[in-house]
Amino acid sequence: MTGDTSPPEEGLPFVAPCRKVAASAPFRWLRRGWADMWSAPRQSLTYGTIVVLLSLALAYVAVEFGGYWELLSLVSGFILIAPILAVGTYAISRQLERGRVPSLRRCMREEQRAFGNLMVFALMLMVVFLVWARAGSAIHVFFPINEQPGWRDYLAFFGIGSAVGSIFALVVFAAAAFSLPMLVDRKADSVTAVVTSINAVLRNRLAMAVWAACIVVAVAPGFALLFIGRDHGARFAWIMVALGITLPLIGHATWHAYRETVDASAWPEQPDC
Repeated sequence: MTGDTSPPEEGLPFVAPCRKVAASAPFRWLRRGWADMWSAPRQSLTYGTIVVLLSLALAYVAVEFGGYWELLSLVSGFILIAPILAVGTYAISRQLERGRVPSLRRCMREEQRAFGNLMVFALMLMVVFLVWARAGSAIHVFFPINEQPGWRDYLAFFGIGSAVGSIFALVVFAAAAFSLPMLVDRKADSVTAVVTSINAVLRNRLAMAVWAACIVVAVAPGFALLFIGRDHGARFAWIMVALGITLPLIGHATWHAYRETVDASAWPEQPDC
């Protein structure tokens, strides 16, 4: 006889229930995320630096081997797979919540423990990213070819591109909003976590619209990189610093969004590392 008192897998519901949250809840999540980030600044900013360096590498490859529009498509697509990179910040917030001193080694162990489910989710995001990259290339057919196109000539191109990109972004946002923190926190499978996330987003549309807007504002400086030349080194550096702070902030806040919105108590907790 073992000491495992976890409920049998067949007795678990298909989706975790969610709570109704107010439209102002995202601002509370950001405040708590800010507190978490400065409770473990070294660990949080390390993850922010890693994401920034990956962004720089992506931009370099796109510009060196492609061009401006390839960079635009890849950076837009990078946002689709970025949620998987924030898993470390969820682990940090989880450790703080349990009264433990966060460590990067413990974060790595928690990520390794959920590696299988995270890879399934990452594969899904990669497929979406590749489809988006293909769609981004196809949208070039709407780019004006006049010698001196006016702003009206760009309307169709940017309008169609924005509409298509929004569809991809909404799908990923709904699937990733709460699923990854749930995989870190509970012994759940990827399908259950994704369905739970989509259900919670649909039941809190107003709050999640505000949360999506907060995320866009946080990552908007990254898009400014597309319009900065090599002669603006100081401005470039400040944007990199801002991204290194805002990205882990969003990660920590996402953890608190999950804890406040999703009731995953039916699933056994992941043990401490």
